[in-house]
Amino acid sequence: MNIQQNVKKYLEILQECPLFEGVQMQEMESLLDCMGARMMAVGKGQTVFREGDPATAIGIVLDGMLQLSRQDYDGKRSIVAHLLGGDLFAEAFAFARHQVLPVTVTAEQDSCVLLLDSVKLSMCCCNGCQFHSRVIFNLLRISADKNVMLHRKLQILSKRTTREKLLAYLQQQALSCGSREFSIPYDRQALADYLEVERSGLSVQISKLCQEGVIACSRRHFQLL
Repeated sequence: MNIQQNVKKYLEILQECPLFEGVQMQEMESLLDCMGARMMAVGKGQTVFREGDPATAIGIVLDGMLQLSRQDYDGKRSIVAHLLGGDLFAEAFAFARHQVLPVTVTAEQDSCVLLLDSVKLSMCCCNGCQFHSRVIFNLLRISADKNVMLHRKLQILSKRTTREKLLAYLQQQALSCGSREFSIPYDRQALADYLEVERSGLSVQISKLCQEGVIACSRRHFQLL
C-alpha cells in the first residue's frame, strides 16, 4: 500500500497508539516516512509474521484483529495475545536485536497493519527529528508495560491445575476491568490455548465452577460470584 495515499484515514488511530504519545498530528506523516513505514492488508487467516521470520519490523494494528501464538515441537498451539486497533507488536525486537521472531502473527479477521523499520525506529535519524526521541522513550515504556503483562501470564501458568489456572485468569480479568462481571476475548478453544490446557478439561472445570456457584458464565461473558 502507498503510505501517503492511505495513512490519512488512520491518523486518529495512530495518535491513540501509545508509541506516538506526544507526537502532533502534523508531524505524523513525516515521522512515518522517517521510520520507513509501509502498510499491509491481510485477510482473515493470513499470516503477517511467522515464527522464525527475520525480526526486521515493528507492527501496529490499524484495523481488524490479530493473534500472537507460538507452536511447540508436537504442533500444539499456545496463544500469547490478541491485538486490536492501535495495538503494537514485535516491538521488543527493536532493541533486543533478535535475529528471528519467536511467535506467529495471524489475522483473526480482515485487517490492516502498519509496519515500521525496527532499525530506523530504534536509532535517532540524521535529520534530528524532535519527535524521534519521544517515540524511542514511548517504546521503552511500552516494553516495560508488556513485561508486566508477561509476568501476569506466568503467574497464571505457574498454577498446577486447570481449575487454578482458570480462576487465576478470571481474577486478573476482573481486576483489570474493575468489575466482577466482564467479557473475555477468547472462545473456549482459544482460552484453552492461552491457559495451555486441554479444551475438554477446561469445559469441565467451567461447568463445575458454575454448579458450585463460584462463577456464572455465558459464552465469553463471566461473573465472579
